[in-house]
Amino acid sequence: MRFSRVELARMIDSTVVKATATRADVERLCREAVEYGFGCVCVNPVYVSLASRLLAGTPVKVCSTVGFPLGVSIPAVKGFEAKKAVEDGATELDMVMNLSAFKSGDYSLVKKDIEAVLEVKNLYSKRIVVKVIIETAFLNSEEIVSACKLCKEAGADFVKTSTGLFGKGATVEDVRLMRKTVGEDVGVKAAGGIRTYADALKMIEAGANRIGTSTAAAIIEGCS
Repeated sequence: MRFSRVELARMIDSTVVKATATRADVERLCREAVEYGFGCVCVNPVYVSLASRLLAGTPVKVCSTVGFPLGVSIPAVKGFEAKKAVEDGATELDMVMNLSAFKSGDYSLVKKDIEAVLEVKNLYSKRIVVKVIIETAFLNSEEIVSACKLCKEAGADFVKTSTGLFGKGATVEDVRLMRKTVGEDVGVKAAGGIRTYADALKMIEAGANRIGTSTAAAIIEGCS
């Protein structure tokens, strides 16, 4: 399986979400996104309005993190954060699942948490994409299946492997399991440790249809 630069670029969420990310980092991220034709940039909430202004009039979408990186905010707070991000120009939201509730067996709270962000979609006529980060580094195979099922039942558009800040990040085995669990109706985003064209290709072959990475330009250059 091979992809052209254009095809692969459209599948990439080019990301700058470290706590030390600066305004200059976000500006560079947006310039590269336009240059390479990335489908989306992903930034923390404080930079959503900046990214939206810089990318106005381009096909590049803006994604905001929600409840990042720990996922332990209460549902109402995540809902508010999501709403503000959309008001600032985000059309995609990468939220972190409440792993504490999940590990406690409180699946009702996990779903309420996701639904609080999904409710934001109903407030706007434009299409909002919600991706739920399940943080596979902290889950065994059985838990990955359970988490993916909860996300699908709640109505998430995507399940996502990782924040990229903890543990192993995305693996081919986890991506394959996630795709098998959610079927073809829900997207799978692989993120965490994906740094080369070969890495990205392995994830896509395993079932991912989005790639989150902080080395997007290097991946595209590797494609050629």
